[in-house]
Amino acid sequence: MAGKAQYEELIRQFSAFGAVKREMGRLLPSDCPGGSVAVLTLLGRHGDMRMSKLAELLAVDMSVTSRHVAHAAERGWIERFPDPADKRSRILRLTPAGQEQLDEIAERSTQLLSHRLSDWSDDEVGQLSRLMARLRASFDDCRVPAARPPALSGDDTSTRTPAITIK
Repeated sequence: MAGKAQYEELIRQFSAFGAVKREMGRLLPSDCPGGSVAVLTLLGRHGDMRMSKLAELLAVDMSVTSRHVAHAAERGWIERFPDPADKRSRILRLTPAGQEQLDEIAERSTQLLSHRLSDWSDDEVGQLSRLMARLRASFDDCRVPAARPPALSGDDTSTRTPAITIK
């Protein structure tokens, strides 16, 4: 088990990580806040789903989810339609415009990371990705895909929806 000094260093690193999140957040289009990005990302990754499932994956209250969904729907990025199994529920679906928005954000994010991590080896980037996924799983983050490990260097990731969750 790690010692107290190592955990204290982790705390300092977590605090400093805000700078990374802020720079990533500056990439977002002005009309697409982090909550909308999270909605688009989850619908892109998991496909159509009920609002309740989206709220669970976002790990936020249903009222917060509703605001994020309304914002994305107003811009034509997602559509809502009645659930055939339960007419009181709504199913959410990513639209082609939403996929375009998601693709643009993913491209911007990829370019930023490629630039900022240009002096990192493929193995180092893969190790960071694996360790971050493991950390999230240790905190029971339900958004961590259990069946799909993070990409290893050399994997073809071009067909995967990028994991962008900026809040």
